[in-house]
This record gives sequence, structure tokens and C-alpha cells, in this order.
Amino acid sequence: MAAQRGSTGVIYAALVGNLLIAITKFVAASISGSSSMLSEGVHSLVDTGNEVLLLYGLRRSRAEPDRAHPLGHGREVYFWSFIVALLVFAVGAGVSIYEGIVHLSDPHPVESLKINYIVLGLSVLFEGIAWVIALRHFRRQKGSLGYLEAVRRSKDPTTFTVLFEDTAALTGLLIAFVCITGAWYFDMPELDGIGSIGIGLVLALTAALLARECKGLLIGEAALPGVQERIMKLAAADPAVHRVNGLVTSHLGPEDIVAALSIEFEDRLRVPELEQCVERIEDGIRAEIPEIRQVFIKPQTRRDWNAEPLTGALPGA
Repeated sequence: MAAQRGSTGVIYAALVGNLLIAITKFVAASISGSSSMLSEGVHSLVDTGNEVLLLYGLRRSRAEPDRAHPLGHGREVYFWSFIVALLVFAVGAGVSIYEGIVHLSDPHPVESLKINYIVLGLSVLFEGIAWVIALRHFRRQKGSLGYLEAVRRSKDPTTFTVLFEDTAALTGLLIAFVCITGAWYFDMPELDGIGSIGIGLVLALTAALLARECKGLLIGEAALPGVQERIMKLAAADPAVHRVNGLVTSHLGPEDIVAALSIEFEDRLRVPELEQCVERIEDGIRAEIPEIRQVFIKPQTRRDWNAEPLTGALPGA
């Protein structure tokens, strides 16, 4: 839960920053008539709504299991993260590209260049603060892994979603600055429209990356190899266990894992002893690995385990 509290803090920081930025950008766009600035305003407004959805998803994911959802609501956070990716693509990228095309068909010069620069400077300040907060949190989570590998293996989409959004926002601000300046310096208002399209393309790429990562989590990803090995070792350490055949795990949320073990027990065990052993293994695994919320154990010989279509056994198990 500590990781989720950290993610919530990152999201709140991004929410406040994006809301302030969106207001200033829309004011500047209305005064200057800049398409790039209007696209940036839409971008920040979409990001603000996205943070609200991520917070809602985190809150819903903590709901207790019920009769309709016996394994809990952990995947709510994956669902809403996927919706965020769709919004970034459909609204953020779509509106930005459309606005750029409209401006190219009817170009008009950018007015109040000074106001645009002030807004861009404030936006970089607010967005930069949120980006640094998200980056620091992500660094703590990734450990020694590289950034791309950490994103691929991460089970908490809220952190890298905010980091991706903030990175795209800073990139968009750079594009807006270059194109607004170019439109003024070269007296080519078309560059402002090109800047809006460029911002849209950055958002489309960001949305595609987010959707790709969130899709895997939404479908169901296994626990990290290190976690699986710990589960297997804890089960194999029980004196009543003859052999652990294999393991299947699935993340229902960032800190909510379900595990199913196939175990061959000692033949000498009576039914009451077998029941005690199963309970002992389940309690031991949940105590050592708090992320494991549900453990299912199937007494089974190695031969029967190998005969099943999908064993999920770890290499060398």
C-alpha cells in the first residue's frame, strides 16, 4: 500500500500543475490566437481529466471483494489507465492535429508574443516540478533496471502514465516555443499550425505506448520471476511437501497477486494433516509476501501436472 500512496501523491502533484497550466494556456490562446497554444491548452485539460480518472481507478481498486467480484477490484486501476491512454489519443492528439490542419488552411499571425512566452515559461515551471516528482518516484520503484525495462515490468501503470504524460507535455511545450517563435521570426503563420500537428503526433505516440503497456496488465500479467521463485521456495520448504510441480500467478492489481500452486505431498499424510499443511503454506506465503492476496493449492503428482495443457511451471521447476 505504501507504493500506491506514493503513486497517489505523484498524481495529485500532476493534477494541480496541469489544472493551473490549462487555465493559463487557454487565456493566452484566446488573446494571441495561437493554434499551438490552444493545442497545449487542450493537452493540459486532457491531462487534468486523466489524473482524476487515475485517482478514481486507484480508489475503486481498493474496494473489498464482494459476491460479484470475489477476487476484488484490483484491475480497476488497469482499466482506467487504459481509458486514459484512449483519451490522450482521441481527445489530446485528435484535437491538436485537427486544430493544426484548420490553422494551415487559414493561417493568421500570432499576436501578443510576450504573453505566449510568459505562459510557456510558467508551464515549463509547473510541468517541470510535476515531472521531477514523477521521475523521482519512478526511479525509486525501478531500482537497478533500465527505464524501458522498468516500464515493461512495472505492475503499477499510474506512475509511468504520469511520467509519460509529463514528458509529452514538456516536449509539446518545446515544440510550441519553437513554432511560435519561428512563425513570428520568419513571418510564416503556417509554422504555428505545424507546431499544433507536431504536438498531436507526440500525444499519439505517447498514447500508443501507454495503451500497449496497459493492455498487457488489463489482460493479466504474471508476477515477476523473483516473486514466483520466493513462492516456490516457501512452499517447498514445508516438511510435508515432496515436490512443488509448478506455479501460475496473475496480477489483479499493482499490489494484488493471485497464486495457484501444484504440489505433490508426502504419501504418508492423512487428510487432516494435508489440510493443516495447505493452511500452513498459504499463511506462510501471505505473511512473507503481502502482495499475495489469494493462494490456491492443488494436490497433484508430477505426472498429472505435466499432462495438463498449460502448467505455468517455472523453468527448472
